[in-house]
Amino acid sequence: MGDEREKLPENVEALQAALLAARAELAVVRARQSDDQALIAHLKLQIEKLNRDRYGPRSERTARLLDQLELTLEELETSATEDELAAELAVLKAASATTTVASFSRKRPSRKPFPDHLPRERVVVPGPVACACCGGTRLSKLGEDITETLEVIPKSWKVIQHVREKFSCRDCEKISQAPAPFHVLARGWAGPSLLAMVLFEKFGQHQPLNRQAERYAREGVPVSLSTLADQVGGCTLALMPLFKRLEAHVLTAERLHGDDTTVPVLAKGKTATGRIWVYVRDDKPFGGQAPPGAVFYYSRDRAGEHPQAHLASYSGIFQADAYGGYGRLYEAGRNPGPILEAGCWVHARRPFFVLADLAENARRKAQGKKPAVISPLALEAVRRIDALFEIERGINGETPERRRSVRQELSAPLVADLERWMREQRAKLSRGNDVAKAMDYMLKRWSAFTRFLDDGRVCLSNNAAERALRGIALGRKSWLFCGSDRGGERAALMYSLIVTAKMNDIDPQAWLADVLTRIAEHPVQRLDELLPWNWRKTSDRKRGAA
Repeated sequence: MGDEREKLPENVEALQAALLAARAELAVVRARQSDDQALIAHLKLQIEKLNRDRYGPRSERTARLLDQLELTLEELETSATEDELAAELAVLKAASATTTVASFSRKRPSRKPFPDHLPRERVVVPGPVACACCGGTRLSKLGEDITETLEVIPKSWKVIQHVREKFSCRDCEKISQAPAPFHVLARGWAGPSLLAMVLFEKFGQHQPLNRQAERYAREGVPVSLSTLADQVGGCTLALMPLFKRLEAHVLTAERLHGDDTTVPVLAKGKTATGRIWVYVRDDKPFGGQAPPGAVFYYSRDRAGEHPQAHLASYSGIFQADAYGGYGRLYEAGRNPGPILEAGCWVHARRPFFVLADLAENARRKAQGKKPAVISPLALEAVRRIDALFEIERGINGETPERRRSVRQELSAPLVADLERWMREQRAKLSRGNDVAKAMDYMLKRWSAFTRFLDDGRVCLSNNAAERALRGIALGRKSWLFCGSDRGGERAALMYSLIVTAKMNDIDPQAWLADVLTRIAEHPVQRLDELLPWNWRKTSDRKRGAA
């Protein structure tokens, strides 16, 4: 220790320089550590995304894990940038004190080029008029270096004036004038792009109209809440024929996914709990060529009469949970034809997974909480069910015949072994045991759970319906409740259109803006042209011609 003190400089300037150098080196080390942590988080996120794309969701917590990793990466990237700038500043200060410290630059992941469809604005920086070395003016251009910066133009508002000139005939004195342009709504004042933005923000981005009105007022365009509400009501009425065509397409599917979720509804002095029902057509898992679609319905309660009314004209395969209200749909003598029940293995797996969640137990233990008891039977059930999902990943998108053949060869023995094992273990458990309840859920509906073995169109899960409902679950915290039963019905109609557009990889707002522009004068016999999948083909052809 004494030897180290002897080596320290004695004058104040040298001590200050040494201190600055030490601070700079510390800042560089901190920046390197932050960069390493950000890189590790980035790689973890990429690995999880690649695994999800390749194998599909591996557990109930996969989506939550991705959200958590993205949030962690965001925080670490922000901290790494702060530390890098602090390190640069510290190195500059050390350099001003004639002390050399190695600088540090972050090794950021390679950035993708900006999309080609974005317009480019060239800002030419004037070149030198004379040589910086000899002062000569005979300069010859060798080329140019281009640095691209992404910029955004703030939203701008404008008023479009449709001017219709009047002419009077010199012979008969009759006045002639072009007809007024079509509006989405009678005596409408809002253009289709504005209406599409209001609708998508409310039902697609879950921004209530009062928040939209406040933002528009800050941008210098005061629009009252009641005025916006009028436009939403008028647009949903104008889009009703399109919803009916979508409904007809979805309810003619060979197989449907069904589910429901709660939605708060404003009532007298309280908030009631309504229901949003969804029915999804998605033929991609069994190689079907029909475009996907989803229809939503609203009801004030969860009575079984609602799904029975929704599916009154449907016959085919229905994949859903074990809700008792669906029971009458599966009756043998039903008109217009039978509906075959297909069980959801994700619902069946979920209670076993809760009882065998090793990761959650590890977290509880790390937090000093008492870990839950891990059930060996639940762990074994999860392992056996996961083996079935692993087979399904390999045949996703194949034809029904191919899927049935693989299932008969690989899945059927596993399912038979699972049933035999569950019945043996169930006989040893008491009625109130949680594992016994999970087993009973499956064994009482075994024919529905094994239907996938004989029909390649059936999926192992009902995730298609749950994905369609995800937006409502996320939006409940924003809009708090529906204002009335009519509001719930309007929301169901708009959810149907927006979710279907997303399922067909279409920008819902752009599609709504074009549809609202054309729907008032569009022939009713050609209404199918405006459905998202047909609209996409038309827009692709126009883009190719351009």
